[in-house]
Amino acid sequence: MIDISESVMQFLLAFIVVIPLVGAVAALLPAPPGLKGTSPDQAVLRHGVTVTGAILVAAIVLAAGFDHDHPSKMQATTDISWIPALDVRIHLGIDGISLPLLVLTALLTFLCALYSYFKPPTGPSPKAFVALLLVLESGTLATFAVLDLLLFFLAFEMVLIPMYFLIARWGGARRQAAAWKFILYTLLGSVVMLLGLLLIGLKSGTFDMVALATDNGRGLTSSVQVIAVLAIGIGLAVKTPMWPLHSWLPDAHTAAPTVGSVLLAGVLLKMGTYGFVRILLPITPDGMHTFAPYLAAFAVVGIIYGSLACLALVRPGSKGDLKRLIAYSSVGHMGFVLLGIASMTPTGVNGALFANIAHGLITGLLFFLVGAVKDRYGTADLDTLSGATGAALYGRAPRLGGLLAFAAVASLGLPGLAGFWGEMLALFGSFDPADGLSRPAFLTFMSIAAFGTLLTAAYMLMVVRRVCMGEKREEPQLADVQTYEFAAWTPLVALTVLAGLWPAALLGLTDPAVQKLLAGGKS
Repeated sequence: MIDISESVMQFLLAFIVVIPLVGAVAALLPAPPGLKGTSPDQAVLRHGVTVTGAILVAAIVLAAGFDHDHPSKMQATTDISWIPALDVRIHLGIDGISLPLLVLTALLTFLCALYSYFKPPTGPSPKAFVALLLVLESGTLATFAVLDLLLFFLAFEMVLIPMYFLIARWGGARRQAAAWKFILYTLLGSVVMLLGLLLIGLKSGTFDMVALATDNGRGLTSSVQVIAVLAIGIGLAVKTPMWPLHSWLPDAHTAAPTVGSVLLAGVLLKMGTYGFVRILLPITPDGMHTFAPYLAAFAVVGIIYGSLACLALVRPGSKGDLKRLIAYSSVGHMGFVLLGIASMTPTGVNGALFANIAHGLITGLLFFLVGAVKDRYGTADLDTLSGATGAALYGRAPRLGGLLAFAAVASLGLPGLAGFWGEMLALFGSFDPADGLSRPAFLTFMSIAAFGTLLTAAYMLMVVRRVCMGEKREEPQLADVQTYEFAAWTPLVALTVLAGLWPAALLGLTDPAVQKLLAGGKS
């Protein structure tokens, strides 16, 4: 790693959070004559690639300059008074928990911008599309970088409007209904979450997340903690999404454009689980202790429910949509993340954070691939795709078929790929939960979740069989993977393999930070 001064690190983190907003404003302005080229639309899409590329470079430099010997320490911190009357501060910083999510967000947004440059979304002006993409990136990056409860809420809410418009204006069939369902669910959850955040801030006298985590709930009574966990947990659970607050997700994914689905699954869902780890575990430990068994129960129901929904969709004759199936699979995968958090152990929480990153890589890749299949066939309906004998993707577009099969086996948790470690560590965390939690209950949850992994393997292998295999019919060859698609997907494939073969790279960052978080701010 490289040695970078603290002031440069501070600048890089502020740059990463603020520049997407500047880029969004610039995208809406007329392009300078020299940059417009032959097509103003291409010029603004190129602007999106440039800005997101600069953010990705800054995030990689930030990660390179990060002190990997002390990942539990907040680094690149900026702390400026903003609203003195409420003691609200512009407080930014990163540790081993937030850094991987920051880099993942920058990477996925850049790949989406690159993909959109070569395959512009069908819909209104690309100007608005690029501006919304950049506002979405800024809000997501800020969520992982801010260390003030009210700023966290503002950043958390900032992503809703751009995602609403991306679905409503550039989405497919039934996009208006899906967009309304998305925003109503998440706004209602956020209102309840705000009440919980205000309760913590007013009762403890500060909104500073670092100070509150170090206090470890000692300044809050048990009843205040229980109410705060219930209120904040509902808002975070909607975004995660946890069963039974998940029903907005399949509709939003089915209607969203390809890049909207990639960002929704790869980044936005992580904001909910990040809130559980960053806010509820260290700040309200007694409240989390009370609700942990219920959180685990909802998590395992989500695992089984998501898997059974996918099995129902993949069954021949069910008219299942492939995008909808991947969306329901996310409900199951995020169930493992919640189960790891509910165990309240370093093993379980590390597993949850690893599964978060793995899900972002693998499901982001899956949505890219399903979007490509839909572009080529004109539909994502499984019965239409597979026809009488199977879509024969291996024979008609072998590289696309191979990549889809790779993403499917990564998603089902094949050892050696990223999907394996997070789910396994979450199960290990449930095997031996934190002191005071019922071990027989968590062993039951672990057994149910382990059964869910078998169901996941079943539906993913059925998807591969129906879409990739089959007799090669006398039909024209499909366009195989294009150069720009290779460019957008290769980093996700490489990182999925790297994280699977070398999990220590990620766990070495998260583990010290998690240990400190669960120990009440003490390393």
